[in-house]
Amino acid sequence: MSKRLLKSGMIVSAMTLISRVLGLVRDVVVANLMGAGASADVFFFANKIPNFLRRLFAEGAFSQAFVPVLTESHAAGDLNKTRELIARAAGTLGVIVSIVTLLGVLGSGVVTALFGFGWFLDWLNGGPAAEKFELASFLLKITFPYLWFITFVALSGAILNTLGKFAVSSFTPVFLNVMIILSAWFIAPQLSQPEIGLAIGVLLGGIVQFLFQIPFLIKAGVMVKPKWGWRDPGVVKIRTLMIPALFGVSVSQINLLLDTFIASFLQTGSISWLYYSDRLLEFPLGLFGIAIATVILPALSRKHVDAHSDGFTQTMDWGVRMVTLLGIPAMLGLMVLAKPMLMVLFMRGEFSPHDVNQASLSLVAYASGLLNFMLIKVLAPGYYSRQDTKTPVKYGIIAMATNMVFNAIFAWFYGYVGLAMATALSAFVNMTLLYRGLHIQGVYKLTRQTLMFIAKLIVAGGIMVAAILWQLESMSVWLTWHLTERVGALVGLIALGAIAYLSVILLLGVRLKDLKSATE
Repeated sequence: MSKRLLKSGMIVSAMTLISRVLGLVRDVVVANLMGAGASADVFFFANKIPNFLRRLFAEGAFSQAFVPVLTESHAAGDLNKTRELIARAAGTLGVIVSIVTLLGVLGSGVVTALFGFGWFLDWLNGGPAAEKFELASFLLKITFPYLWFITFVALSGAILNTLGKFAVSSFTPVFLNVMIILSAWFIAPQLSQPEIGLAIGVLLGGIVQFLFQIPFLIKAGVMVKPKWGWRDPGVVKIRTLMIPALFGVSVSQINLLLDTFIASFLQTGSISWLYYSDRLLEFPLGLFGIAIATVILPALSRKHVDAHSDGFTQTMDWGVRMVTLLGIPAMLGLMVLAKPMLMVLFMRGEFSPHDVNQASLSLVAYASGLLNFMLIKVLAPGYYSRQDTKTPVKYGIIAMATNMVFNAIFAWFYGYVGLAMATALSAFVNMTLLYRGLHIQGVYKLTRQTLMFIAKLIVAGGIMVAAILWQLESMSVWLTWHLTERVGALVGLIALGAIAYLSVILLLGVRLKDLKSATE
């Protein structure tokens, strides 16, 4: 089991790495084109809304509810029943998402007013942000149909993951990044408002991703004609699990939307600074946290179906060890190298040194919660694989309320940086509650060996930070360097940190068997 999980995790991570690298290239291109001004704020807003709904309808709540039910059906060995479940689920989800998409396009102004209330007030009163409201409403009409295509992309990805074919769904996001990059190069320069070209790129990305997965579904024998099945027993089970999960699994996304809502009242650039810092956070989160969570959900679901409680606990432990091994250095590295990373990646064109400084503040705040974000991705499947979606909802409500309180306090004193601080702290609350719930239920408890393992990683992380700070030049020196010098210095610092971290954990006795033993 450990070898299979490790292999699957490496496949997902490799495919995700390609996607994330292209995602960074995409953000570099966008930053060069628009910087962190009003147009950038509006584009990121118009891109965020359908992505939020995507995670509600598809990658988040639906996937967490669908995979355990599909795994249960697949384990029975009747392919026809599995195909029928897929057809009914696809048809029912498709009708719902079609209605939501149509309403989103027709009511884009209402959606913009809801989530960009500060811009809406300026539009009503003839304020300086009135144009932001009008442009955001128009861009949403272009980006909202992306939701329809990406929902089916996520559905087919969940099916292929359940069948053990992880590479396809992990590679698919590459096409979104490619289409946005191509649109930034070839469409946006032809328009008076380049953000419209980028919005077109988002829509094209959804279409290409949708078309890419179809041949793999056909090859796997699960390409079916969608059917309406609201009262189908399998669909009833999925939607029963999904309804509470809509809130529970999407707490972090709702928190980000709250950040956007409040940021619409703050200085121009706030949404963009939060976006760029969040994008750097998403790189290790997707590469490690989401990749590991992707492979353990089907594994945990199989263990639950087969009533293997020991295997269930060991698989959870493997996920926690892998996440902490990779998450601790990623978190500390982002915090200590925030400015150098932003300078190398984004400081060109319209993205100024001032933008680097502002975005670095929110990046440090976001990064402080990275390990908690990653642990949430691993702990939540401990509930969903057992078809328990109600418990995480209770914890999600608490985390949500906590975030709102933190937002009110920190945003008042620290502006947009306070929003990032609140998000990180609410992730800690959510993670703590998820672990505590698993512990109380007797499902999972950190072993002494795992606690010692984590303690060694913390020591190694501290020495890694000291090594990087020892060689890190001041930002005034970085500003005098050419891009090649900055890239060389950043690569050198990352290599130094990696060598220091790996050397210390080896000296402290951490070996490959510590990762394998958790699932054997």
